[in-house]
Amino acid sequence: MVRDCSVGLRLPRNDRKTKRFQNMKIAVIHGEVGAGAGRDEQDVLMQAAAVSQGLATLGHETVTVTVSLNLAAAVQALAELRPAMVFNLVETIAGKGSLIHLVPALLDALKIPYTGAGTDAMFLTSNKLLAKRWLAAAGLPTPAWFTAQGTPCGKVSPMHEGLPIEGPWLIKSVWEHASIGLDEDSVLFGADRKGLLAEMDARCEALGGACLAEAYIDGREFNLSLLAGEGGTEVLPPAEIRFDSYPPGKVRVVGYRSKWEEGTFEFANTPRTFQFPAQDAPLLSQLKELAHRCWKIFDLQGYARVDFRVDKAGRPWILEVNANPCLSPDAGFSAATLRAGLTFTDVLCRILKNGGDLTRA
Repeated sequence: MVRDCSVGLRLPRNDRKTKRFQNMKIAVIHGEVGAGAGRDEQDVLMQAAAVSQGLATLGHETVTVTVSLNLAAAVQALAELRPAMVFNLVETIAGKGSLIHLVPALLDALKIPYTGAGTDAMFLTSNKLLAKRWLAAAGLPTPAWFTAQGTPCGKVSPMHEGLPIEGPWLIKSVWEHASIGLDEDSVLFGADRKGLLAEMDARCEALGGACLAEAYIDGREFNLSLLAGEGGTEVLPPAEIRFDSYPPGKVRVVGYRSKWEEGTFEFANTPRTFQFPAQDAPLLSQLKELAHRCWKIFDLQGYARVDFRVDKAGRPWILEVNANPCLSPDAGFSAATLRAGLTFTDVLCRILKNGGDLTRA
């Protein structure tokens, strides 16, 4: 039996009639994966296959479209397909996370409905500097940061009181996600201003051409996934990434090895758990509220994930807001939906029904 997943697409203001689509033609779009691409880039192929299969189960016709720097080719492909909707899985274009917002912008211009975050939200959340500035302006707790100009940011905000601005610092990419270039040697202890800037300059190219230093929060790490629903946005069961068997002195970061390199110590000893003691209930409630506020502040749509660190004093800090988290079956978002009792097709239905807003600009 095919699940009823009719989608009411919201049309421009000059045409408010709601059309309902069944057996839609859906273009599943993702960035072109070049030869020699790392596992983080190759993973989108698994996502596209899973989403296409799930949409077919729901009775939709799917066609995969890859996008590169040749945007004209993507425009031509979409013009020929004339899809009712695009399922946007683009994470990079030509291997660059800084170009992630180009596809929603293109779809806005073509007036093709699509899933997930709009252009502005995608740009703001993918640029970690902009996202942190928005979080700080909204009074939400995000770790202090240091830019290439050498000025610590956010230290005057009450939310940073007591935070050791002198370090340690975590050097991370401004644009790239999937923990690219991030491992325990990304954390610098005792570096002065000159040393920190020198390290940032040395690592900048490997981090996508732009990086920042963020105050390293030694503590617990949490991921909270969010999913749109008819009753509003649902914050899915919180997950904690544990650092099992980490010896004293080993820096605790969820880096590239933890996520992608099977057989490494980090991959084997950073399991995800949804089990928490009763005393964590107030903290989990606070994390859910912060995640929901992130959804509203950035005007997210469809689905998202917010990553947190909780310091030794129990204070939560927002690390990143991911507007298009990985939908692979083995990813954290899928694990959270299963924990909530949702099937993959349930999730796809909800993402489709929340997508397609042509007035999002």
